[in-house]
Amino acid sequence: MIDQSRARESALERAAGYAAALPTWIGRTAAWMAVVMALLCFAIVALRYGWSLGWVAMQEGLTAANATLFMLALAWVLGTDGHVRVDVFYSRFSPRRKCWIDLIGTVLLLWPVCGYVMIESLDYVAAAWRVREGSREPGGLPGVYLIKTLIPVAASLLMLQGLAIAFRAWAALRRPS
Repeated sequence: MIDQSRARESALERAAGYAAALPTWIGRTAAWMAVVMALLCFAIVALRYGWSLGWVAMQEGLTAANATLFMLALAWVLGTDGHVRVDVFYSRFSPRRKCWIDLIGTVLLLWPVCGYVMIESLDYVAAAWRVREGSREPGGLPGVYLIKTLIPVAASLLMLQGLAIAFRAWAALRRPS
């Protein structure tokens, strides 16, 4: 009996690892956008103040890099418990109670919000793809529809990371106290 419960627990932990793998890889890869942002910012400032040059596409590129970093790293940071919290109560709770809060919060808050964002963004993103939406500014970036696609992608990655959190919490709750 003990071996079966350990096998189930390890299966949940493995499933959590599989669920977290994609958001983790995508988030770590997207983190390199911070380097791109720093280089773009430096180039924008140097060109503007050094040579009185500037391009709308470069400034929009900085915004696009920021959006990409933010949207694709959300789930990864959630998985590392790296989001800012105001832990008035949570920090004082027992590990078991924290698992319950993580599990219930994921199921009742994270997943419904992500589902709503995903559903509501689909028409918005589809409309952008239909017209291959570009910047409204002359000389701006042509692929705005690609950036808008990050909205449902981010929601999907958050849901997947939530699955990993739920699996880990459930596995911890199944362990004997």
